[in-house]
Amino acid sequence: QVQLVESGGGLVQAGGSLRLSCAASLSIFSFNTMGWYRQPPGNQRELVATITSGGSTNYADSVKGRFTISRDNAKNLLYLQMNSLKPEDTAVYYCNAVAVRRYWGQGTQVTVSS
Repeated sequence: QVQLVESGGGLVQAGGSLRLSCAASLSIFSFNTMGWYRQPPGNQRELVATITSGGSTNYADSVKGRFTISRDNAKNLLYLQMNSLKPEDTAVYYCNAVAVRRYWGQGTQVTVSS
């Protein structure tokens, strides 16, 4: 059973920073792609950023230049560095990994106050 556990969420003022982490229960080399998604209050889950096993990254337009996705293969960790946070970044953030099937973490709440 693959487990993904997010951490690092919390309450931050607009303009602040947070770093989310996602710990995988097996080697992240097993996953073709890993990523972060978010679900704002009352809205559908949306893509934030993805990173392939080869290191290629993709970002939603709304976070380009502010968020950075990275992975530590030795520690089986996925990160999301979030800078210049805005109130509209408020959401539950989910870690995602794709191998034969798609896996999700339980989510971590990020709240940005104005």
